[in-house]
Parts: sequence; C-alpha cells; structure tokens
Amino acid sequence: MGYRRRSGAVRATLWLAIVCVALLSSCAAGPNPAVGATEDPAGFWMGLWHGIILIVTFFISLFTDDVSVYEVTNTGNWYDFGFVLGASMALGGTGRGAAGRKRR
Repeated sequence: MGYRRRSGAVRATLWLAIVCVALLSSCAAGPNPAVGATEDPAGFWMGLWHGIILIVTFFISLFTDDVSVYEVTNTGNWYDFGFVLGASMALGGTGRGAAGRKRR
C-alpha cells in the first residue's frame, strides 16, 4: 500500500515538473525577425512615449491589428528602459505605496 502512495506522489511530481518546464519554455524570447528591417529603429524617447501612452494603445490594439503596444523594431535596451519608465509613469508605479502610512 505504501508503494502505491509513493508511486502516485512521484508521478504527480513528474507531471508538475513537465508542466513547469513547458510553461517556462513557452515564455522564452525568440529572435526578432524585424530587427534591421527599417532605417530608423525606435530609441529611448520613443520607448518613453510608448510607455506613457500604454493604456490608450492597449485598448486600441484590442480592436485593430494595425496598432501594437510594443515597437518591435527598436534599439534594444534603451528602448526597453524608456518603455518601462514611461509605463511606470502612466500606471503610477512610483513605489510610494510600498512605503506605507506614516505613524503618528
């Protein structure tokens, strides 16, 4: 009887590991075929702007295929930094909420 319980636990652990590996591998980034496709890729300032207008472009992208939230032809890390900075400004990610209330 104890052998069957351990066998079921091993089987469940194996399935859990397979599901976790499948989920993590599906999130892995692949190569960007659009890199180098245009003359002027988006840089820091365009990333900042795209981050600021994130909410508007998200809602528009739900109804049309012509608008996307993230520009795939970008300069890389500087665009990403601008996008995250702009998105944190638009979504109110200043970190002040983590400070908590002042005690009297």
